Amino acid sequence: MTAAATSTAARLTEIADGVFAYVQPDGGWCLNNAGLIAGADGHAVLVDTAATERRARRLRAEVLRTLARPPRTLVTTHFHGDHTFGHRYFPEAVGVAQDNARTEMAAAGLSLTTLWPGVDWGDIEPTLPQITYRDTLTLHLGDDRAELIHLGPAAHTTGDTAVWLPRRRVLFAGDVVMNGVTPFCLMGSVSGSLAALRRLRALDPVTVVPGHGPVGGPELLDADEAYFHWLQRQAERGRAAGLPPLHLARAEGPGPYADRLDAERLVPNLHRAYAELAGAAPGAPLDVGALFGEMTEYHGALPHCHA
Repeated sequence: MTAAATSTAARLTEIADGVFAYVQPDGGWCLNNAGLIAGADGHAVLVDTAATERRARRLRAEVLRTLARPPRTLVTTHFHGDHTFGHRYFPEAVGVAQDNARTEMAAAGLSLTTLWPGVDWGDIEPTLPQITYRDTLTLHLGDDRAELIHLGPAAHTTGDTAVWLPRRRVLFAGDVVMNGVTPFCLMGSVSGSLAALRRLRALDPVTVVPGHGPVGGPELLDADEAYFHWLQRQAERGRAAGLPPLHLARAEGPGPYADRLDAERLVPNLHRAYAELAGAAPGAPLDVGALFGEMTEYHGALPHCHA
């Protein structure tokens, strides 16, 4: 499916009263999800945007088709460009993110674009949030509320925010949760991802909007938890045998997760698991450029990005 086709296929779908998911198929590299919460008082909250100018403009058109006016608040679940590059196309909204996410956004800039120079990124630029929080923050939407929860110290990144709507039991999980897409913890933590998933399960959500892939339920948490436990076991065996992560990935492959998109993420995920087995703290920096190169070598080509 071409980038133009997937952009056109994306729609805001109401998943609870006044709550919408924006799912971009097929959910692979840079094809992220976003969300929209329409408060009874007219205060609307947008959760994330999109990677390219074309996709961000499409999202804006969908939002304005659904609402009488643009959202007043824009929540960033984490700093990665597929979720943030489109922020500039919602200038009316006040940006909110976890402390670390803002710092990481500023440091990363447009670096994601250098990984896929063939993508038509359009007119994009980093737009930093004006408000940050440390642990939790509550947005009051008339008689309802949205709770922002930092899933730290590290999971997908060190600045992950989950958006929880307790009355509707809807969870926007960002990239801490994937559906049909391989999890990715190069900039976060294996053990931290497992801790984050336990914390999200304790909320008892009915509807889960993952960062990539179709909307589901709490079974998405179970599936990703199983992946991370499998990853830990693989890393323990490989490290005990003296196999570098790339060699282990070549020897064992993605196992029961071969049918998930972007299976090449196994290589950087193993590097993260190895680092934690060696005593590295969750979220401790790894060489992202070098590990992206190893992932490409394992894949046999640059991973596909249809943004």
